[in-house]
Amino acid sequence: MRVNRILLSSALVVVALVVQVSVLSRLHLPGAVPDLLLLTVLGLAMVYGHVGGALVGFGAGLLADLAPPADHAAGRYALVLCVIGYLAGLIKPENGRLKSATGPMVVVVVAAIGTTLLYAGVGALVGDTAARHVGLGSLLFTAALYDLLLAPFVVPGIMALARRAENDPLADSGSQAKKTDISSGWLSGGTGLRIGGQRGGLGGLKVKAVRARTARAGRIKGVKRL
Repeated sequence: MRVNRILLSSALVVVALVVQVSVLSRLHLPGAVPDLLLLTVLGLAMVYGHVGGALVGFGAGLLADLAPPADHAAGRYALVLCVIGYLAGLIKPENGRLKSATGPMVVVVVAAIGTTLLYAGVGALVGDTAARHVGLGSLLFTAALYDLLLAPFVVPGIMALARRAENDPLADSGSQAKKTDISSGWLSGGTGLRIGGQRGGLGGLKVKAVRARTARAGRIKGVKRL
C-alpha cells in the first residue's frame, strides 16, 4: 500500500474505533452495536480493491481486538474483518466509482450479517458461546438494520476521501516528471545527446557549425587570392 493510503486508512480507522467505543457502544441499543469500524473498512475496500481491503480489515480488526474494553481473544475480529474487506474489495469497479447506491447498500447488509456469523463461528471454535445466550437471530437483524441506517452517512464520505487521496495532483505531477526523466535518459543513452540540457547541447552544435562555415569561407577566399 502507498503512503497516502496507509496514513488515510490509519486515521479513519482510529477515529471510527474511538467513536464506536466511546459513543455508539454506550447507547445501549437493543441487540447489536452499530459497527462503524466495519463501515469504514467497507468504504475503503470498495476503493482500494480486495488486497487493500484485506490489509485495512486486518489492521482495523487487530486494533479493535487490542483496544479496551475488548473481552475476546486477540486476532478474532482481525480475521473476520480481513475476510470481509477482501470480499468487499472484489466489487470495486475499474475506475473506482460506483454508478448507484444499490450495490454498496447490499454490500453493507451482507457484510453486517456475514461479520456477525463469522464472529460467532470463530467464537464457537475457541469456546466462546456468548452469541447463543444473546440470540443469534436478533443479533443478525439488529446488526443489519443499524449498519444499513448508518451507512449513508459514513460509506460515501469514506469513499470520497479515499478517491481524493488516490487522485493527488502532486503524486500525478511527480510520476509525470519521473516518466519524462526516464524517457530523457533512454534517448540520451541511444543518441549521445543530452536531452535534459537541450539548450546547452544545441547551442554548442550551432557554435561548431558557425566555426566550420567560417573556416570553409576562409579557405575559399585564400584559394581565390592565389
